[in-house]
Amino acid sequence: MPIEFAHNGGVKLAYERMGPREGEPLLLIVGTALQMVAWADGLCAELGARGFAVVRYDNRDSGLSTRVEAEGASRRRPAYTLDDLADDAVAVMDALGWDSAHLFGAAAGGVIAQLTALRRPHRVRTLGLAASYAGWRLGRMRPGAILRMIGKGLRRPAPGREGYARAFVEAVRPLTTPEHPLDEEMWREIALTMFDRCPEPGPGSMRQAAALQAAGDLLPRLGGVTVPTLVIHGEADPVVRVRSAREIAAAVPGARLVLYPGMGHDLPRGLWPSIADELRALASGAATAQGPPSGSTA
Repeated sequence: MPIEFAHNGGVKLAYERMGPREGEPLLLIVGTALQMVAWADGLCAELGARGFAVVRYDNRDSGLSTRVEAEGASRRRPAYTLDDLADDAVAVMDALGWDSAHLFGAAAGGVIAQLTALRRPHRVRTLGLAASYAGWRLGRMRPGAILRMIGKGLRRPAPGREGYARAFVEAVRPLTTPEHPLDEEMWREIALTMFDRCPEPGPGSMRQAAALQAAGDLLPRLGGVTVPTLVIHGEADPVVRVRSAREIAAAVPGARLVLYPGMGHDLPRGLWPSIADELRALASGAATAQGPPSGSTA
């Protein structure tokens, strides 16, 4: 599918439609240090087969979206806010002509999705979260795992296209588990695509992380989420503790918690059908609860 662009003020956001345009709108929000292609084509196909019109996009400061130049930006004075990242998601929906959509966010993308549901509930049909957390707070993350991942080469990949791919695969490896081992070929292809789209990632992921940290803890606000919510997490996640999923599910009224034994900080191929089924059930349940559209004779 061709790359299209949305705009949020001066920020240009690259997005891509995956599969048919018919179906219920589903917006996929990726986490930090990744591009939209980290939403594997096969997972997008599974979601499309469940009746979703799937769209993935690059957050600002990643992929083909705008690089934000901000002199003097720091952890204490970020270049932009989490609110800005949530507004980017809405801007993509606007460009697509979607009045509302189902949101599915992974890791930090889930934090962006949570804030979008809090700030713009009328634009969110359902909220799906995977390997996520309720904002930056000690005790939710495992810093050692993050440092090991960076040490494997994500921050300073080897030179060249193949070198970048090898380093990226090694950076992703600690996120997986023996029960769901790394799909090396899939991640290699994703890494090569990322390199071809943006061979010099730059410090964008650090600016994204700064916005997340500055936003603080969303947990006290999650009781205000009014849309049906699904929380997916791996019981063996080496980066985000399982308690993060449990506390989100406890805070959001009526949220459903699904824990996958042996799953790490990824969405492994073997679980794609189950994850797609869970999101389909969430969307169908929300439609049933809302009843038929206005004017319907059903």
